[in-house]
Amino acid sequence: MLRRTFALVAANAALGAAVIAGAAPAAAAPAAPAAVVTITYDDAYAGEFKTAVAAGVQIWNESVTNVRIVKATAGQRINVRVIADNNWPRATLGPVRPSGSGTVWMGRQAVQQGYNPTRIAAHEFGHILGLPDRRTGLCSDLMSGSSAPVSCTNARPSSAEASQVQRNYATAVASQETTVILVDAA
Repeated sequence: MLRRTFALVAANAALGAAVIAGAAPAAAAPAAPAAVVTITYDDAYAGEFKTAVAAGVQIWNESVTNVRIVKATAGQRINVRVIADNNWPRATLGPVRPSGSGTVWMGRQAVQQGYNPTRIAAHEFGHILGLPDRRTGLCSDLMSGSSAPVSCTNARPSSAEASQVQRNYATAVASQETTVILVDAA
């Protein structure tokens, strides 16, 4: 925001100088891209799901441009903890911001029933990014979760889902007043 303010002040100063000098104003500079929000995750307790979690994170990073999910380094603040457990997968409903936190539970129960671990990870990170369950039953909808057939392996968000995440992170302002855990049981 501060960078945009300085850019605006500089542009106005240049325009003012050109008008005073009698020169035609230059074409307006292109608008600065929205700042990218970075949230971190820790997979120290993700057990056998570390690879699936990394794949789900990569899918989201390829699908949206204004939020990045990165693995936390030593000493870095952790926004999302990923935990493997024996229950059904679930996650905190975001959007999680750099000052906030959430949890993804990679439940073994869904994997034992045949659901794809990468789809589960991407779906649960969809909750972290602010998407609720949609239960459309369509494999093409990542947030349809367990309402899609067990044979569904699509781990990519639909264009509508990716667009919603883009809107969720379009501004730096968001409140996370209450914690909601979404359990993705069938």
